[in-house]
Amino acid sequence: MGRLSDLRKMLSEGRLGFKMDEVMSGYHEFEPGMGPPGRHPFEFRVTWGPKSLVRWINPVSSDFMTQPLEGTVTAGALCFRAPCKGILELLYFTEGKIRYTFDFTVGATEYEFVGEKVHIRPWNLPVSHTTCFGIVKEKDTGKLLSRSVTFFKLWRTPSFLASARLA
Repeated sequence: MGRLSDLRKMLSEGRLGFKMDEVMSGYHEFEPGMGPPGRHPFEFRVTWGPKSLVRWINPVSSDFMTQPLEGTVTAGALCFRAPCKGILELLYFTEGKIRYTFDFTVGATEYEFVGEKVHIRPWNLPVSHTTCFGIVKEKDTGKLLSRSVTFFKLWRTPSFLASARLA
């Protein structure tokens, strides 16, 4: 009974959240002159989840359906498992999309990735929730480095769901 009352207290104080582990993999292509031509592997492995369920489900909160993420990114011919950190926005109700935004550093250069799962509708969830279109740009200059397409592989669904935990 003590654990249940602890959870209730954490929830009422806005200190109870959750975390999940997600893997998105596919490819990226450098813009002309920015790297070797052709398709290169692109993958990000991130852990995301809100710190406060109360703020996360509150539509007037600045944290509504937005949560921090961190993990690693691999961009062929650029980096292998570089640490990344940013946010995941579930923009279901406003824009019909999910947006991943994170920063990572290679050498002395900081990059920003922005990827979106688009056209989210109840009837196309298996497609809209599995494909993410992204770009990588230099953070300081805004110069476009590459474009990516990554996929949530449906065979990963059991491990994704099993990764859900209170935080």
